[in-house]
Amino acid sequence: MSVPQRQVRACYTENTITVYQAYPASIARPALAHGHFVAPFKRERMTWIKPSFLWMMYRCGWAAKPDQEHVLAVEITRGGFEWALRRACLSHYDADRHESRTAWAGQLRTSPVRVQWDPERSLDLSPLSHRSLQVGLGGEAVGRYVDEWIVGISDVTPTAHAIRKRLRDGDRAGASALLPAERPYPLPEEIATSIDAS
Repeated sequence: MSVPQRQVRACYTENTITVYQAYPASIARPALAHGHFVAPFKRERMTWIKPSFLWMMYRCGWAAKPDQEHVLAVEITRGGFEWALRRACLSHYDADRHESRTAWAGQLRTSPVRVQWDPERSLDLSPLSHRSLQVGLGGEAVGRYVDEWIVGISDVTPTAHAIRKRLRDGDRAGASALLPAERPYPLPEEIATSIDAS
């Protein structure tokens, strides 16, 4: 069965969705201890959240890249996630979707959220033909993320390491069995349209 070109896939419940971020110990450990992000996490910087576990693994190299040694699963409210998507601007200009490059640039400057669709990754972290959503939170969106949306934070670094070990040992079935069970996320139609979901 083919996967739509641009589809949000995630672990989610009736009220929450799980997104992933990777940080150094200096940010990850205080966040785990407090249940939300605290200093030295910087609210002034754009922070990117990723619903796809394997795309996060590609980005952080199975939690081995410098300053990305700790992978956090951040459970946030679906209301917050959808608030962000309703206010998002595509991170690239698309002549079919934007009135002009100038209009897109103006929206990009004023939007507190940007989204982009990058190739989803296989278990080997090779690019797939369909895309995965990345969401960049800035300005007001970062404050809401930190102060209102987070329900819980857990450390999934051991899972990343265990999957990588099984792959190195040639146990693909065992590695696959450890992956989070992601499924298509039911985006409201107006949000799907605004973020160019398939």
